[in-house]
Amino acid sequence: MRIGELATKAGVSVRALRYYEEQGLLTAARSSGGQRHYLDDAVDRVYLIQMLYAAGLSSRTILDLLPCVDAKVNTPQSRAMLRAERDRIDRQITQLRQARKRLDEVIALSESPASGCTRADTDAAVA
Repeated sequence: MRIGELATKAGVSVRALRYYEEQGLLTAARSSGGQRHYLDDAVDRVYLIQMLYAAGLSSRTILDLLPCVDAKVNTPQSRAMLRAERDRIDRQITQLRQARKRLDEVIALSESPASGCTRADTDAAVA
C-alpha cells in the first residue's frame, strides 16, 4: 500500500510515517519512481509505535525494542529497558508533583492578605 493509504488506515499523518521511517521504526519498499510501498502489516506496526510513544518511550528505545517484538521474544535486556523507562517516568512524575506543590504555594501566597498585593476581583482589572 502507498503512504497515503497507510496514513489513512493507521490514523496518522504522512509526515509521521516519514519520521518513523527516518528513525528506522518503519520500512518501506521503493518503486522505481521512488514511491514508498508498505506491506499490509505496516498498519499494526504503526499502531505499536503509537502505543509505545504514548507510553513515553523515545524513538531510540522503541528502535532498540523492535527486534524483540519482531522475534516475539522478551529478554532480560528488553524487560530492563522497559523498567528503566518506567523509572524515568516515575522521576518525571515526582518532579511535576513538586512543581505543582510550589505553584500551589505561590497561588496561596498571592491570594493572602499578607502578600501586600492589591487583589483585583476580575481579569478585566488586570488588563
